[in-house]
Amino acid sequence: MIKNFLLATLRNLTKNVLYTSINISGLAIGIACSILIILWVDDEASYDAFVPKVERLYQVWVNAEFDSKVNTWQSVPLPTWDAMKTAHSAITNSTVAGWGSDRLIANGDIRVIPHGYYVGEEFLDMFEYPALEGDIYSALDDPSAIVITESLAKKLFGEASAMGKFVKVENESSLQVTAVLRDLPGNSSFEFEYLIPWKHREKVNSWVARNRTNWGNYSFQVFVELESAEKSAEVETTVASMLTDNGQNDLPRTFFLHPMNRWRLYSNFENGQEAGGQIEYIRLFSFIAIFILIIACINFMNLATARSEKRAREVGIRKSLGSTRSNLILQFLGESIVISFISFALAIVCALMALPFFNSMVEKELVLDLTQPSFGVFAAIMVLGTGLISGSYPAFYLSAFNPVTTLKGTVRVGKSASLPRKVLVVLQFFFSILLMTSTVVIYQQIDLVRERELGYDQEFLISVETSDDITENYRPLKEELLQTGAVKSVTKSNSMITQINSNNFLSWPGKPEELRVIFTTITADYDYAETMGIDMLLGRDFSEEFTTDTSAIVINKAALDLMDLEDPIGTNLDLWGEQRKLVGVMDNVLMGSLYQEVKPLFMIIDDWGGYVSLRLNPGHDLQETLRQVEAVFNKHNPAYPFEYTFADVEFQRKFSLINLTQKLSLLFSLLAIFITGLGLFGLASFMAEQRTKEIGIRKVLGASVTSLIGLISKDFSKLVLISFAAVVPFAWFGLDQYLEKYPIRIDIQWWIFPLVGLVALVFSLLIVSNQANRAAKANPVQSLRQD
Repeated sequence: MIKNFLLATLRNLTKNVLYTSINISGLAIGIACSILIILWVDDEASYDAFVPKVERLYQVWVNAEFDSKVNTWQSVPLPTWDAMKTAHSAITNSTVAGWGSDRLIANGDIRVIPHGYYVGEEFLDMFEYPALEGDIYSALDDPSAIVITESLAKKLFGEASAMGKFVKVENESSLQVTAVLRDLPGNSSFEFEYLIPWKHREKVNSWVARNRTNWGNYSFQVFVELESAEKSAEVETTVASMLTDNGQNDLPRTFFLHPMNRWRLYSNFENGQEAGGQIEYIRLFSFIAIFILIIACINFMNLATARSEKRAREVGIRKSLGSTRSNLILQFLGESIVISFISFALAIVCALMALPFFNSMVEKELVLDLTQPSFGVFAAIMVLGTGLISGSYPAFYLSAFNPVTTLKGTVRVGKSASLPRKVLVVLQFFFSILLMTSTVVIYQQIDLVRERELGYDQEFLISVETSDDITENYRPLKEELLQTGAVKSVTKSNSMITQINSNNFLSWPGKPEELRVIFTTITADYDYAETMGIDMLLGRDFSEEFTTDTSAIVINKAALDLMDLEDPIGTNLDLWGEQRKLVGVMDNVLMGSLYQEVKPLFMIIDDWGGYVSLRLNPGHDLQETLRQVEAVFNKHNPAYPFEYTFADVEFQRKFSLINLTQKLSLLFSLLAIFITGLGLFGLASFMAEQRTKEIGIRKVLGASVTSLIGLISKDFSKLVLISFAAVVPFAWFGLDQYLEKYPIRIDIQWWIFPLVGLVALVFSLLIVSNQANRAAKANPVQSLRQD
């Protein structure tokens, strides 16, 4: 029985090579696209899933009411770490972590600058990252310890064991390797190559030690482990008032616990509530994958039902020989599952070939592991699912034919099946037009961001991370850089121009008592605005010509608009209980989110570490300029390799996620259109073939080729127009809702919809008219001779 089924299936597939090829290639492309998207979605959705206690780990976040809304952030006071340990019996542990930094680590002449964290001694107890060597539960107990990853161990020690060896950190501290961890997966919230005990940070940095009991400095990350996730609401209620209980009562503030399994997907908050994050992109691309698969399945259903007249006699003969309808349904479903299986196998080959390109696009190292048991389950679901969905309508439709009618040759399957086919074509173009429209709107939204005024000059601006040597030798370093003639201006600040590393409150004359606004904070050196290429709207930049600038302050235009000061220059502003004289107002600078309005900002002279920024001379050869700059840095900062970042390159990193959205939307929209066109080609071929005699008669009666092409094409044109009419309100509403999350957003232009509709119409007409043209130019004698 199985042999007969397979023979019949193969005979039917090889008998209709064109339509079989269209079915298989369309399904294969659709499944391959779905596989790639699913790999990306699975990687994003499984962030931190490898952590054993992921369901019981939380980060302590803050909700604070000011500026007429609830503001949310993840930095907390350092004493939160200890206070959490005894706050509730369900809290089994807590730890602290810094924000991560690149540090010089050396083993003799081998010097590398990996990324890592200062962490509390409980960190590995809680997160349990797997170790190759050492005991993770005691590895961070000693202040002179360091934990490194496998990759860093190989960089420093080659194939030799790193355990017990000493490394030099920041050219100062000698730390002993107490554990070597396996390299973390790419989908980990923490990305590091080293961990240094918090005790060591307190030992070398008195500022950190002083803040151990300071509830007013929100500069640290604290994490807690609960005995069970079910206790989270109870614990959260208990710790909510911890800030006000410890004197932080100038405005309403509460702690809440953000679970680790939601860090990646739900990182955005609005008015104190989760407002999405990476989950939005997962949903977006999941919908795209579903749409593409539906379009591919519709191709199969359309072509199978369209060609059903060719198999009507087969159905009649089978029924007359005793086949039941259920037997025929199983036969046709089986055929579609075989096609689905072949398509899936071809899709795997396509996905494996496309994976390196796709990985480069999404900046991941995704792997399609065919040996995983989960892949077998996925393959079965995909093959059976697409096979059953694609073959369901043809199977039930074909099996319902009356054997007497079919054997007499009087059945007219094409006409009776035209309505369902038309509905499927409309649905297919509905999804295709929706994807194209969404791609255009996404492109426009991204272009809006790209065209925003930056407020500074990116060209020839580089930044170098500071070190203790740079801080100590900054003055001679700056002077020698300027003397080379290759550098126009030099400054330093607590962050690069593309980042915001600090926020604080500020008061001004006339400020309403109840108004609390958080200001972006820059601590800088002289010549900041000049070096960054920022226009001073009022007053001046910090300058060494004014000795009083160490107690002065500069604000941006957004801050001035907020303060509404009539004569701002010379005004005293209150910062941390001290009066600072306002000496300048600079233009707004786009430092933070690309989709947010520029926030109020103030800048003071201070040294919080960070970056040295240089404005290179555009009149000099760039490579020679960089060599001169490197020589000066090597002189004053000899322990560190010279590493720099161009401002325009760093700025482009902000676009990584939206660039991905743009590229993937365009790619999969084009593939969806291609699959639609593939099915349309097959359907148009069949329709032209089905109407061969009609076309022959019309030609004999004097019809022109143009009128015959129009005759065949107009039916498809109507279907595209119906799809367009159906998709416009749906797309307009959906895209408007999607854009609502962006404070800086485009207004959807009405002309996008007719433009996309016209493209879809022209695309379909080109395919259909090509097939109609072939049929119209055929010799009518050949078609009429058959009767």
